[in-house]
Amino acid sequence: MGRKGLSMRNVREILRLKMGMGLKARQVARSCKVSHSTVLDYEKRIKEAGLSWPLPEDMDDIALERIVCGNKSPKPLKRNMPKISYLAQEMRRKHVTLFLLWQEYIESYPAGYQYSQFCQLYSDGKKKLDLTMRQGEHKAGEKVFTDYAGDTFSVVDPHTGEIEEAYLFVAVMGASSHIYAEAVPDMKGPGWLSSHINAFEYFGGVPEIIVPDNTKCAVIKPDRYEPDLNLAFVDMAAHYDTVIIPARVRKPRDKAKVEVSVQIAERWIMAALRNRTFFSITEINEAVWELLEVIKHRRFKQMNTTRWELFQKLDKPALRPLPNQRYQFLEWAKAKVHIDYHIAVNKHFYSVPHQLVGEQVDVRLSSTIVEVLYKNKRVASHLRSYLEGKTTTVIDHLPRTHQEYMKWTPERIISWAAETGPNTVAMVKKIMDSRPHPALGFKSCLGILSLSRKYPVERLEAACRRGLKINVTTYKSIKSILERGLDQIPLKEDAVQLTLSQHENIRGKEYYGGGK
Repeated sequence: MGRKGLSMRNVREILRLKMGMGLKARQVARSCKVSHSTVLDYEKRIKEAGLSWPLPEDMDDIALERIVCGNKSPKPLKRNMPKISYLAQEMRRKHVTLFLLWQEYIESYPAGYQYSQFCQLYSDGKKKLDLTMRQGEHKAGEKVFTDYAGDTFSVVDPHTGEIEEAYLFVAVMGASSHIYAEAVPDMKGPGWLSSHINAFEYFGGVPEIIVPDNTKCAVIKPDRYEPDLNLAFVDMAAHYDTVIIPARVRKPRDKAKVEVSVQIAERWIMAALRNRTFFSITEINEAVWELLEVIKHRRFKQMNTTRWELFQKLDKPALRPLPNQRYQFLEWAKAKVHIDYHIAVNKHFYSVPHQLVGEQVDVRLSSTIVEVLYKNKRVASHLRSYLEGKTTTVIDHLPRTHQEYMKWTPERIISWAAETGPNTVAMVKKIMDSRPHPALGFKSCLGILSLSRKYPVERLEAACRRGLKINVTTYKSIKSILERGLDQIPLKEDAVQLTLSQHENIRGKEYYGGGK
């Protein structure tokens, strides 16, 4: 076989065997299926060019062909393939496809590469680009990737000398690789949301999609198809008209962009600041943001551009505008509706419609309002109270039968109980005190007082005395004592003298309206 039809890969193999391994020309010829004169000619031309094996790393096939073929081989056809860096930038624009770029290319160069060759050359060339620029084809303004760096800063308390950790939040735009970073004191929900808001304001707009790693402040429960997201994070995203699509678990390509940017932040920010001593988060961020200015203007190794230039050209024009008002952080929680149709939030009890007993609801809290949502629909709203152990109740949330009892007051019930005796008074007060709200104990109290219609008041008083002794707080318990005649069995100890001041579980008269 002559030179015609030989690929430069075959030529390199011939040179490797002859010059690198020292085989004889005929051995090389048999191995590579060429004439031995061709082998000798290639070796001669390489030596005349002042080269030896191995060839220089930066020698491409075009240069090699010029040496080994000389004037005997036609010059390779120049098809003016566009620069790969240009194609890569264009591919990050919205709605731009490789086929569209090929059509534009072929219109200018009708004798250019066919589409399949064009795609292959683009794919091969893209691999040579700087690593940070080839993490998939991210459309302009489409995605921002967010995560925390693995390393931490040290913050020294100037008064005590104690050292605490500070974490580095990193956000990177998909198309331009433009980076935002800030130091935060912890990796909890409020800080996570605040960092995203700061990133949006730094970029001057909002991307279509937030792609966080599966950190707990973003994803409560990872799942391939339906991850359980932090509700406050979802609420913040809705305020900024964007959507959250977490990186899939065990899918490195989903988060390759941010991982590379985290590495850059760790090398160019954290490593650069490793010898500095910081006494506050603010001080760290001042240093971090100075270095961000350097990073955004640093040119890529294989592309004659910077993150800032790409951001201005690609991402910035495609970002959604910031809302008129900054997001105000809301606290979110989940709660189960108790049998008394109340939920507990920070040790205060709030009513919800009684039909939701046993259901789980979402609770959204601001500094002044508590909102309860069931299946994303608001079912209750209350002024927020910070009184622990107290209750906020809306009458309309109670069943109709219970609403009737709301016409009563603690004072009326206590006054009625006083007609029976002090132990009965103590019992009804204890029942009301044991409920999240006194009104929730009215039904039991009225049931106990109604027993005086069937039993003498002396027996009812004795039954309440025994009930106090054995610490019961239900109508059924007092009724059972009477039915079984236990009230007529003497207690081992003297009569229990319970008064408002002696009974530790009874609220003061102020709680019941001043005792009037």
